[in-house]
Amino acid sequence: MIEFDNVRKSYGAVEVLRGVSASLPGGKVSCIIGPSGSGKSTLLRCINGLETYQDGEIRVGGLRADTESFVAIRRKVSMVFQRFNLFPHRTVLENVMEAPIYVHDVPRKHAEVRAKELLERVGLSHRLNAYPPTLSGGEQQRVAIARAVAVGPEAILFDEPTSALDPELVGEVLAVMRDLAVDGLTMIVVTHEIQFAQSVADKVLFIDKGRIVEEGPPDAVIGNPREERTREFLKRLLVR
Repeated sequence: MIEFDNVRKSYGAVEVLRGVSASLPGGKVSCIIGPSGSGKSTLLRCINGLETYQDGEIRVGGLRADTESFVAIRRKVSMVFQRFNLFPHRTVLENVMEAPIYVHDVPRKHAEVRAKELLERVGLSHRLNAYPPTLSGGEQQRVAIARAVAVGPEAILFDEPTSALDPELVGEVLAVMRDLAVDGLTMIVVTHEIQFAQSVADKVLFIDKGRIVEEGPPDAVIGNPREERTREFLKRLLVR
């Protein structure tokens, strides 16, 4: 579904991605873990053109990710951000209906029915007419996930979707993501939630200093890592 071939990205003299090559399968959950500043979010944002890369190639469903194809890729790939990015002046229902109507030309009636179905699925059918500033962080992130699913994407990118949440709200968002994983949706998740990655992911990539140190099934990368750097990272994270 998504392939990286020797991808390089720099900000001035600082090289953030240093020849990343990987293949993330369609219909599966791939989790990207690693320390802050290792290039995880940058790699994710290069997929749909929120960041540009200088060298190598990214392919999404056969399309090369470049300036000529980013619009087409964004129609196939949704993204869920750390900070929700909801329209504060629109209701919960309107936020979920927006892209299907104005980007994908879905009739308003159909978009509304689908939006209500998705909001019920994420446990927010009682908040249809609420505005985002009146919601908790966990509720806002669940709206953002419903919005991402509403356009019928082939894949959803999650950029640390729980990092901005209070610890007690993390579980409700992860529960929704677990539910989506059962559907066989392609999900690429940048996360520090190691237990989530271990229980849900089909593939885990550990990235450090812009390079993939280790990749494979979660039982191997998290349960029995072969690289000392991976073991060191997991030990420090789990001690916290």
